[in-house]
Amino acid sequence: MKQETEYSCDVLVVGSGCSGMSAAITAASSGLKVLVIEKEPKFGGSTARSGGWLWIPNTALAKVQGIYEPTDAARTYLQHEAGNSFDGPRVDAFIKSGPEAVDFFTSKTAVRFDMPLVFPDYHAEAPGGTQGGRSMVTRPFDGRELGPAIKDLAPALPELTVFGMMLGSGKEIVHFMRVTKSIKSAWYVTKRLSRHFADVVKHGRGMTLTNGNALAGRLAKSLMDLNVPLWLNTKALSLINENGRVTGAVLDREGAKVRVVARRAVVLASGGFPYDIERRKQLFPHAPTGNEHFSPSPTGNTGDGLRMAESVGGQVSDTLPNAAAWVPVSTLTRKDGSTGIMPHFIDRAKPGVISVLRDGRRFTNEGNSYHDFVQALVKATPKGEEISAHLICDHKTLRTYGLGSAAPFPMPIGRYLKTGYLIRASSVEELAEKIGVNALNLRETVRSFNSEARLGRDPVFGKGSKAYNRYQGDALHSPNPCVAPIERGPFYALKIRIGDIGTFAGLKTDESCHVLDGKGAPIQGLYAVGNDACSIMGGNYPGAGITLGPALTFGYIAGKAIAAAGQQSEDELIAPSPAKFAVVSQ
Repeated sequence: MKQETEYSCDVLVVGSGCSGMSAAITAASSGLKVLVIEKEPKFGGSTARSGGWLWIPNTALAKVQGIYEPTDAARTYLQHEAGNSFDGPRVDAFIKSGPEAVDFFTSKTAVRFDMPLVFPDYHAEAPGGTQGGRSMVTRPFDGRELGPAIKDLAPALPELTVFGMMLGSGKEIVHFMRVTKSIKSAWYVTKRLSRHFADVVKHGRGMTLTNGNALAGRLAKSLMDLNVPLWLNTKALSLINENGRVTGAVLDREGAKVRVVARRAVVLASGGFPYDIERRKQLFPHAPTGNEHFSPSPTGNTGDGLRMAESVGGQVSDTLPNAAAWVPVSTLTRKDGSTGIMPHFIDRAKPGVISVLRDGRRFTNEGNSYHDFVQALVKATPKGEEISAHLICDHKTLRTYGLGSAAPFPMPIGRYLKTGYLIRASSVEELAEKIGVNALNLRETVRSFNSEARLGRDPVFGKGSKAYNRYQGDALHSPNPCVAPIERGPFYALKIRIGDIGTFAGLKTDESCHVLDGKGAPIQGLYAVGNDACSIMGGNYPGAGITLGPALTFGYIAGKAIAAAGQQSEDELIAPSPAKFAVVSQ
């Protein structure tokens, strides 16, 4: 390694996802000198791969839509969702500061959001749940605004793109699904694809950034506007701990050791631990060797922040009922030979799709949230068996809605059949034989399901009975947007297993994002946000954006807290009087 150099700043932020950039922007806006580092060659982290949705109650965006909710509704909902893992002070901080964070970012930075009138909480029927007004999506962003830095933005997950193009809101996805049925949709898709291919020819990639790519791009543009440096290919090796206070970190920057002195704070925002095999073994019951798990999260999220914090006394929470945000995934071989991991967010809710275990029987409402679906899968799988299931549908359903990475008509499916990603058979019994499930049971499952599905009913599991089910179904399919019979061959099956879209178990922090030691006291100079901090959702998944909403909010809280703490220290040095202390503490 090259000779060690030194760099000084007020705040060092480890990680370039939403939470890290949020903290950096907030601190820099307060006049602090901030450095952001990212160990990967591209910035954006999990955020760049995400859907770009944020769950934050009581925002001005909701009120513009005429959505006003009681001040205690969100707290009631989160307390119901978190159960015994409810963290009142941190939840209160989130509910109070979330709207402030949105106002700050939308008025002072390049960040913008759109709030759909209706996007129900995942458990909208629960106490405090709502039919809309809490989940908002990042507004599309023109990548040209990043200038040369666009080449350093991490791409979207390939499995969630069409020709490498990111699809935006639900309305855009609907247009692509109806491209052969609607002139309006066909015209929309033609224009969208034409613009995308023109950008690829000219710039090497699409320039209309949507979803999480838009959020990462907008946050990066905001960093650039504040002249905050972002070092890529830079890994934090260890924290500098002086007399019980974290004062910086030692980095490896492209093979050169750099000692960073952070006068105010170090903020850990390195993305949690989805690729830390040892911690998986400890906290994922379905992965006893750490390898029975298939995460679409960035492979660089290996728990660096958690380990560094533990080295100076930080504590990782191990009491949540779910250590991660579970999602069913399928694996496939990409054209370059690498393995792709496809998360199944919405296809399970579509009419004509069911899921079965190896015994050939259904086990849950397929339209429930991905997190709930996986919990039901784990509970239903007999001990000792591989925790997996198959999605089943017929030809009409497959070509209407797609399944996993197999897109709807007119996109071809031959490659997926050839590689075995999709299994096809002329009869339900033949399909069962090919995928290794009980043929007699599968035939009876389909027969029984169809008898009620023709009437739009699912009396066994109630698919389509919940607001979230119906939102992810097909609004044009009646009488039930989530239920249709499986009766016209050929028939298809796709294997799904357990993955995550981020870890929940993280460092114990207080409502100001200080990392806490074993006695519950703040470790001076050390903060954690995003997936490096323990989730305030208590191991549950209440709605779309419950990772990014708190990420943006607690990044904002951390940035404000660091700036305020520094100002308090300076004020105390100037005039350390009781009256001054009283004013500062308010």
